[in-house]
Amino acid sequence: MPIRLVVGLGNPGKEYERTRHNAGFWLVERFAQAKGVALRKDPKFKALVGKTAEGLWLLEPQTFMNLSGQPVQMLAGFFRIKPEEILVVHDELDFAPGVARLKQGGGIAGHNGLKDISQRLASHDYWRLRIGVGKPQAGREGADYVLERPPAEEKGAIDAVIDKALEVLPQMIAGDMQGAMNKLHTEEKPPAPPRKEPEKKAPEKKEPPQPEPEKKVEAAPKKEGLLSGLFGKKK
Repeated sequence: MPIRLVVGLGNPGKEYERTRHNAGFWLVERFAQAKGVALRKDPKFKALVGKTAEGLWLLEPQTFMNLSGQPVQMLAGFFRIKPEEILVVHDELDFAPGVARLKQGGGIAGHNGLKDISQRLASHDYWRLRIGVGKPQAGREGADYVLERPPAEEKGAIDAVIDKALEVLPQMIAGDMQGAMNKLHTEEKPPAPPRKEPEKKAPEKKEPPQPEPEKKVEAAPKKEGLLSGLFGKKK
């Protein structure tokens, strides 16, 4: 079934726009920009609303996270959009930055925005695109963690996986959820390093054989001298 409404979750206001909890806003804003769609505040729906040339609705609730379900319920009810035709994009503590996953329904793991949407729609059947933002360190509250700005390295990883999600978003919108999952959930392996050829050893240079030193042969004593020694000199 095709998607008719894409909802990005976050908190309105300058102080929240760069915090982890606004990962859903980041993706929807980039998608709207790529499609040339202006998101305009609509008081009737209490949200920023846009519509693509193909008829896809884009929604960013402006009610703060805990009341995200109200704008979703009002717009979906007004245009008769079923829960299974809705894709909600949100931050996910269970995944590291750089990981994104698509699923339908399931537990909301304490996410207040999802909790309110499920209550208002009386259904868990909407689709969820979960953008990993990582877990806080032991002893820290998740509520505080998601309201902080991620450091540059984490933000880079989140931006990279948003790029990956945007590449497969047309498949999700068309209703090819399995195909989108196959692409989105496949980890890209880094290219293998080039194989090094074993170094060829240069042949060892053999030193030319050195000539052996000449042996000195002692001259034999003269006979005359020898006889003189034995018999004395002739007078």
